This record gives sequence, structure tokens and C-alpha cells, in this order.
Amino acid sequence: MAVEWWKSSVVYQVYPLSFKDSNNDGIGDLQGIIEKLPYLANLGIDVIWLNPIFESPLVDNGYDISDYEKILPQYGTMADFQELLNKAHEFNIKIILDLVVNHTSDLHHWFIESKKDRKNDYADYYIWKDPKPDGSAPNNWGSTFGGPAWEYVESRNQYYLHCFAKEQPDLNWESETVRQEIYQMMRKWFELGIDGFRMDVISLISKDPAYPDASQTLAYTKSYYAGASNGPRVHEFLQEMNHEVLSDFDVMTVGETPNTNSTQAQLYTFPERKELDMVFHFDHMHLDYGKYGKFSDIRFKLSDLKKVLTEWQNKLANGWNSLYWSNHDQPRAVTRFGDDGVYRETSAKMLATLLHMMKGTPFIFQGEEIGMKNVPFTEIEEYQDIETKYFYQEMLAAGESEEYIKQSVYLKSRDNARTPMPWNGESDSGFSKAKPWIDYSPDNQTINVQKALQDENSIFYYYKKLIALRKAYPIIQLGEYQLINEEDSAVYSYLRKYQGETLLVLCSFSPDTVNVEIPKDLVEKNGEKLIGNYPEKIETLSKTMPLRPYEAVVFLLK
Repeated sequence: MAVEWWKSSVVYQVYPLSFKDSNNDGIGDLQGIIEKLPYLANLGIDVIWLNPIFESPLVDNGYDISDYEKILPQYGTMADFQELLNKAHEFNIKIILDLVVNHTSDLHHWFIESKKDRKNDYADYYIWKDPKPDGSAPNNWGSTFGGPAWEYVESRNQYYLHCFAKEQPDLNWESETVRQEIYQMMRKWFELGIDGFRMDVISLISKDPAYPDASQTLAYTKSYYAGASNGPRVHEFLQEMNHEVLSDFDVMTVGETPNTNSTQAQLYTFPERKELDMVFHFDHMHLDYGKYGKFSDIRFKLSDLKKVLTEWQNKLANGWNSLYWSNHDQPRAVTRFGDDGVYRETSAKMLATLLHMMKGTPFIFQGEEIGMKNVPFTEIEEYQDIETKYFYQEMLAAGESEEYIKQSVYLKSRDNARTPMPWNGESDSGFSKAKPWIDYSPDNQTINVQKALQDENSIFYYYKKLIALRKAYPIIQLGEYQLINEEDSAVYSYLRKYQGETLLVLCSFSPDTVNVEIPKDLVEKNGEKLIGNYPEKIETLSKTMPLRPYEAVVFLLK
């Protein structure tokens, strides 16, 4: 039986605002992406995931959609998108779009009509609730970007729910009309030729009809989880979506599922349930959280990372995993999980090895393949992110020191992932001749695509090798996962097993040379080294092996 194409694929995430500006207005666009398709084809990726490209007032960088069937004019036209789709397909690269259907923009015509009164055709397209007898909000939920999750509208004498910004009202999935509107829209995009959807916060679309108050144990900005996360009808809705739309097309689906554990993820991904192909989980993203959630200066522990990644590998053995270190909502991987100083290149390659040898579909966020690191902005005014600005004020009001706040923002702001892609080391980074919508990283002189392509030992070419290995060896795609040396505090080592072969993956997280123990039965096997991130070669296995700082090495054993 043929393996589904997305199981052997590697996905590259493009953040269109910041990828490449073709018309010099300071904003990336579709023609800029078309221009860089040869670069992505050279890397060897199979799929591009585009963050939202739809019409939007950009309150939340496109996750507030005002028209699902129009392209944001700053990005180009529908003709530009069709050209991108056709040219990508010529390179054997598929395109998946970002489906944001938990909420819309408050400028979407559905919402403009819905808020007029309680009796119009769109009256129940969103979640409206009466005030409490004292006029206050229906419950105590807070929203992700600060403030209550409810906004009062006088024309209806009601509140509407928004789990995110007040300009992002939540859709009412209980309405069959709303669901059919969404399915019809999805079908149009598939008929145009797209290859799938990444589904934004899809685990939030079904709300508990009781709308219970949240307990004090939940962080205020995530307190809506009390009734909006993995709700009573979420699987029914996704099975309906699959039956009515997805099953008619050969496409890939990945659901972003905040507040979803590995057992719940099985319900989304087990193939017999006919929902989604895979989900993005957040358990490894939460290992360095503190009292302000993500905005902390805490460093993850390797033991925690092993535990989380192993749990997801094992629990979704019959489903499918998405594999990622970073995306548009997360800081840069090499700063967060590696060493962005002396060992930036070495640790970036190690992290890539650990991820790309696992079972699942790897996702590369733009710039990860050249080892981009967090952005050392010096002033809070340089940050554009709505979430960062809110938490900066929160921490200030709580009396935290300026030093602690700046460090937390530097480590965790979403803007770390959003600065323009550095195509070269010139003053405009080869991105745009105009002032960019967000400042360039001052590191672009030394960390850029041009430099990476000129160095045969660069992180870029290492990623290229990893991607080629996944295509060449079925064991990397399909082998079962097994953690070894669980108690080792410096090295993450695991096996993959398939049809009598064993893959041994050794990844050091230490800045020092450390020993790793190799199980006796593996040392006795014939092994060939598939890849390693140091030029001097380790060619043979021994019972006790020294690994240099942030060393990664992979053996195929028969």
C-alpha cells in the first residue's frame, strides 16, 4: 500500500509578511515567494505552508480575516496566487494555506451584519450572550491578548465572545449555516488546486454550552480554555468537515490544537476516525514557561524534553506527528533549545538531526535552515507583536524589574520569528528597498542566505542532507521509535526500527565533551554512519562514545 504523500514530506513555513518583498513597499508578497521558489526547491522541501494571505486589517498579522475568498492586496492578487500555485507545482512543491475558522475579523461582512440586531440573517453567525443581571459579561473568561473575552455591543444589548483580540469575534459552529459556509469556502480553494490546510486553533471551535466560569488556577489570558478547548462537538464537526469536503480531495491537514494532550490528540489523528492527518501540540513549547506563561527566563530541562517528545512519539504511533521546533508564534529554536553563541551552527544542526530523524512530518520555519537566532532589539518600541506589548505592560504593572522584562521579551516574543528573511548581508538584507514593516535583525550581516549558500558546510546544506535522507530511507519515514539512555542528562539518544534495520540517533545538548553509553547489542551490529554535524568522522560504534559539544550523529545498523 502506498504511503500517503504527506508522510514522506518536509514542510517549509513561509511567513509572507517577512519572506521577500518584490515591489518595495516594506511588506513581503506573493511575487516575492515566487522569486524564491528555486531556493526552496534547492533545499528539497515538498510543501509550503503559507500563513494567512487573505484580506485582513492585520490586527493580528492576518489571523483576523475579513474575506476568505480575496487575497490581501499588499500580498498581490488572485492571479498572483494562481501563478504561485502553478509554479510551485512545476517544482513538485505543494501549497497549503492557513484556515482560520474559529474566528473572523470584526470587519468581515458576516460580523458587520450580525451585530446590527438579533433578527437578521447573520444574527447567530457569532457567539452572542446576554449580560448578567448587573450588566456584566456572561462569565469571567479572559482573552489571549489581554482583557476580557467578551465585548459589549449596544445595538444588540449583548456581548460577543472573542478568545483572541476584540477584533477577532468567535464564529458560532453550532450554526449549521456557518459550517456550510466554511465548507463551501474550503471546497473553492481545493478546486483552485491547493494541497491542504493548516487549521488555526481548531481545538477551540466547539464551546461548552454552559459557558462555565474559569477557575483561578487557569492563567487569565487562557481562562477561556475552561469552556472553549476540546469542546463537546469538536470531533463531530471535524468528522463532518472530513466527510463533506476533505475526503473528496487528496490533501494534507494539520490542526493547531492548543491545550490538547497526547491522549486527546489520538482522537484528532487516528485514521479510522476520519478527522485530521496530524496536529501541532504545545507540550514541548511549555517546558520553559513561568508565572507569566511563555514570557519567562526559564531554560528547559533535557529530561522534560525527552519525556514529552517520547510520549507523543509513542501515543501517536497509530496516528501521525507533526515535528517542529519553531514557527511564527515561537522564538528561534537555536536560542531556545541550542546555543546561539559559540555553537550556533553546531547546535542548529544537532536540533535539526533530532527532529528530522523522528517519526512524523517535519516543519521548517523560514530562517531555521540558516540558523537564525532571537533578535536583540534594545527598545520595546521595536517590537510589533500585540501579545508582547500586552505582557510588557502586565509585567511592568506587577513590579517586575526592567532587566527581567527585557530578558523575558527577548527570549519569547513572537517577533523573534517575524523579522524579515535575510537574503544577503547588505543593509536591506535583500528583502526590500523600502523600510520594512518590522526592523531587521542586526545579525543579518553574518547570518544570511547568501553566506549559507557559499559554504558547503553550512546549516542550509545540512538540512538539505537531512531532507534527502528522509526520502531515501523508509526507516526514517516509518520506523517505530524507542528512547534509550533515558537517565542521561546531556544526550538525547533514540532508535528507529523497521524491517530488521535499526537507526541510532545520538544528540548532545552539552557545551562540553560527554560520554554516551551504547547498548551492547547495537555495538555488535554492522553500522554505517548516515550523517553527523562535525567534519571529523566518527565511523564506528563503541560501548562508550565521546560526543563533542552539541554533536549529533546517526548510524544505520543492520
